[in-house]
Amino acid sequence: MRLDPRAVLARLSRDDSGATLVEFAIVTAIFIFILFGMIDFARLGYSYVMANKATDMAVRMAVVRAPACNNVPVLNQRGLIGILSLDLPNGSSCTERDGLCVDAGTISCTGDAQMATAAQIWARIAPLLPNDAEIGNLNFSYRYDPALNRVGTYYSPVVSVELTGLDFQFISPLGGLAAFAGAANASSLGTAIRFPSMNASLPAEDLR
Repeated sequence: MRLDPRAVLARLSRDDSGATLVEFAIVTAIFIFILFGMIDFARLGYSYVMANKATDMAVRMAVVRAPACNNVPVLNQRGLIGILSLDLPNGSSCTERDGLCVDAGTISCTGDAQMATAAQIWARIAPLLPNDAEIGNLNFSYRYDPALNRVGTYYSPVVSVELTGLDFQFISPLGGLAAFAGAANASSLGTAIRFPSMNASLPAEDLR
């Protein structure tokens, strides 16, 4: 029995029994991609907000605790002008004359678990950050500001805390789902995203 090729092609062109299944597969892939994308990008927004809150919390804790860095002065010493300015007693503002107090500059360091203040701050904010965050993502700095200090009194710097190097990890295979749905060049979709650095500053407070 010989088959007429034209009859076979005509029959196939009229047969749509599998069309619904193909359409269902395409629509399902797109729906799953959108669903998981919404979930992951909602997580991304939440993680970013919590990291900002963690930065604010960290600096608020740092300003009322001992410095997280070594070599931060305890007292405001007299500078060369201060030694010569006998008419200005201890307690005078460091802004009275340039050089009245020693300019301590800016002292910075990376978070270290061996430093008590850094360890206390990290224990408080770590639950708010992505799972792969480490104490080394914290940076502390203590900057001299003459307007905040008085000669011979406790040193009061501007304290800054910075969170750097935080990555957000997607949990859903967005790249694979996008490729399955027919997207081109989807291999980079769903890879880790690096958060921008987050910084907060406050003047130190002396609880004594």
